Amino acid sequence: MSEPASLVMLQFLAWVADRPRTYPETMEAWHSTCPRLSVWEDAIIDGLVRLDNGGTRAVRLTPRGSAVLEQSQEPAI
Repeated sequence: MSEPASLVMLQFLAWVADRPRTYPETMEAWHSTCPRLSVWEDAIIDGLVRLDNGGTRAVRLTPRGSAVLEQSQEPAI
């Protein structure tokens, strides 16, 4: 992910970071059939989120995803 994160990506990352999320919950809230709005797929490809293989199938931010979200929340100089 060489370019700045889009607003929808930052919204998705903040949503994931807000509280524990399951894969089914994430798919219900963020799945899209529109090829221009592929935030879930883009987040996986860019290494911003991961899906734990445990029984809960939790969706979590990766360290990279956390860094992108934190950077977006820093005040502009």
